[in-house]
Amino acid sequence: MSHKKVKLTAAAVLASSVLLSGCGLFGGDEQAGKEEDIPQDVSYVDDAASETGAETDTSGEETDGEEAAVSENVQRELYLIDSNGYVVSQTLELPRTDEVAKQALEYLVAGGPVDELLPNGFRAVLPAGTEVDVNLKEDGTIVADFSKEFANYDKADEERILQAITWTLTQFENVEKVQIMVNGHEQTVMPVNQTPIGEGVSRANGINFNTAEAVDLMNSRAVTLYFMAESSNGDPYYVPVTSRLNLEGKEKFSAIVDALINGPSHTSGLTNDLSNEVALLDEPVLADGNLVLNFNEAILGLEGRIVSKSIVDSLVLTLTEQTGVESIAITVDGEGDLMATDGTNISEPVARPEKVNTGRF
Repeated sequence: MSHKKVKLTAAAVLASSVLLSGCGLFGGDEQAGKEEDIPQDVSYVDDAASETGAETDTSGEETDGEEAAVSENVQRELYLIDSNGYVVSQTLELPRTDEVAKQALEYLVAGGPVDELLPNGFRAVLPAGTEVDVNLKEDGTIVADFSKEFANYDKADEERILQAITWTLTQFENVEKVQIMVNGHEQTVMPVNQTPIGEGVSRANGINFNTAEAVDLMNSRAVTLYFMAESSNGDPYYVPVTSRLNLEGKEKFSAIVDALINGPSHTSGLTNDLSNEVALLDEPVLADGNLVLNFNEAILGLEGRIVSKSIVDSLVLTLTEQTGVESIAITVDGEGDLMATDGTNISEPVARPEKVNTGRF
């Protein structure tokens, strides 16, 4: 690998948001689901202090009223392959480093350090023995340069591998798209089955494509929806599925909610807690980044004005994929005062969580 390697550091300040407690959730389009920025001018010490919430005095010693120890680990989202063949984010604890993008890719390699962290039913995506270098360009393109072992994969996994690399790297705020190189040679297609790469791939290219229904490409748009799956030991997790929705004569947000209500295909192995009786009573209203959804009473559970947390999670993850949507709020028959089953007030703005599928269900 002949080109110069660029070291990347995690940002000094994490974005604040209103989080849903309970199970961890995860990430979306080219704006949603992103982690901290990875600028090249933040020192490792400053980065470590910011992520633990510790203060740094003028002498460089960390304090929080008492002596504070910097955590040796940090949470990262790695896109792995589950038992159904879906590319899915899993939030894992990785050793702290100032080369976060390179490390994230190294933890996608089979037979590498990720093997001891893999959740039940999940597997790594890159062939054993693959080495990687990274180079971040000023335009937000990150170049991942792999060793020759990268091409030692089954062609059936090719799109999954490209999606996993792309979604893992674009969790960082200033990474917009990904280019692939092998031994310093730029790839316009993937090396085994010739999947197009062109000048780079972004989250806008989609993930886990749903091709069950034929759709008019001219009158449809790609949307990533979040449904649920269950691991071999019974733990639920969220799976992003990119589908093409026919939007002709339809309001965009209403069409997306309707697609969630219709649910995943019967052969997908995925589930959804929204029943077919649930319906929007009005078109959603977007103001100052918050999207208000007014449903009928079918969205409520059996006890009072309570909505299943999994329904709220699915709506939040899916809708914050859309440009301009930072949070959602839910009303029923135009009235608020609604709670999720975890106690969250969902008539107030509920933002996308910073991490997804953390295993804390």
